[in-house]
Amino acid sequence: MRYRIPDFPPYQWHTAVIEVEKNQFLTWVCHAPNKEAFDALLHAAKAAHPNASHHCSAFIAGPPGEQTHIGFSDDGEPGGTAGRPMYQALLGSGLGEIGCVVIRYFGGTKLGTGGLARAYAQAVNSGLETLPLREIVERDNYQLNVGFAHEAVTRAWCDEQHIPIQYVDYDGNGVRLTIGWPRDVVLDLAALENRLKMTLNIQKA
Repeated sequence: MRYRIPDFPPYQWHTAVIEVEKNQFLTWVCHAPNKEAFDALLHAAKAAHPNASHHCSAFIAGPPGEQTHIGFSDDGEPGGTAGRPMYQALLGSGLGEIGCVVIRYFGGTKLGTGGLARAYAQAVNSGLETLPLREIVERDNYQLNVGFAHEAVTRAWCDEQHIPIQYVDYDGNGVRLTIGWPRDVVLDLAALENRLKMTLNIQKA
C-alpha cells in the first residue's frame, strides 16, 4: 500500500487560519505516526492558545482507513459539530499518519450546528491545501544470498528500481542482502537474475 503523509519532523506543525463570521479558526496539523505525536500537538496548541474558546481535534495514527488508532473531540462544542467533521475531512483527504487541532476564538456570532460543522471542516481543508507531503510505501523484507562478486551489481539494480537495502550481513559464503519490496507489487527479480546470470536464493525475512 502506498499513501501520503505530512512531510516534516516530529514536534513541528503546519498552520493555517480562516475567519467565519468574525469567528477565528486556527488549524494546526502534524505528522502523527502514533497517538503520542498527536498528543504532543494538542498539548502545544493548548499551551500556545490557553484563552481560546475551544481546541477541537481529530487524528488518524496509521494508514488511510485505519480503524483502531483514530480519535476526535468536540472539546465543548455541540456534539458532532467539530471533531467528527474534522475527522471526515482528514479521512476524505486520503492522507495517513495525520493529526489536526482547530483552535476557535469566538467572535460574538453564533454559527449554529450546521455552520459549525462546515467551519471546522473548512478549517481542516485550509490546513491541508499547502501541507508538505511525502509518499510512504509499505514493504515486505526479503533476503537475497549472493556471492561477493555479485554484491555491487545487486546493489546497483536495487538502486535503479528504488528498492531499499535494509540490512547487509557477510559470512564466509558471501553476502545476505535484506531488501524492502513494495507490498503492492508482485515480487519479481527475473531482471536481476538475468543481469547476474544466476538463480537467486530468496527468503522472506
